[in-house]
Amino acid sequence: MRIEDSCGALLKQINDELGKRANNAMRPQDVTMTQFSVLMALRHSSEGEMPLKELEQSLHVAQSTAVGVVARLEKKGFIVSLNDPDDKRIKRIRITDAGVECCRAAEKNMNQAEEELLAGLTETEREIFRMLLCKVRDSLI
Repeated sequence: MRIEDSCGALLKQINDELGKRANNAMRPQDVTMTQFSVLMALRHSSEGEMPLKELEQSLHVAQSTAVGVVARLEKKGFIVSLNDPDDKRIKRIRITDAGVECCRAAEKNMNQAEEELLAGLTETEREIFRMLLCKVRDSLI
């Protein structure tokens, strides 16, 4: 088998192409895919906020990466940073109304990209594909 036909290479090619398309589609909202991931994590958390440490863990990124992404999103007005009322050492991140609106617009793009990705598959093949992807992911985590 040629290296470029290996499962790992194919997954990387698909991931790279999806990332490029997502970043291009989200350009009008002025967010990257990584920033969108932060916004979505906050949007789906209780009360739209979480500690920075929990955010780092949920995104599987280093503290320095999370701090940089949070700083850029805060500068754009999509999130705010707060001190935890019970422990001043803990920094909490909260999504703003502008961040929620950004998520709504970006989700439309994400749904369209998902449809394009799966367009060549039947409904049964889509279910099998998702199941296999989850199985592979779970075996690696």
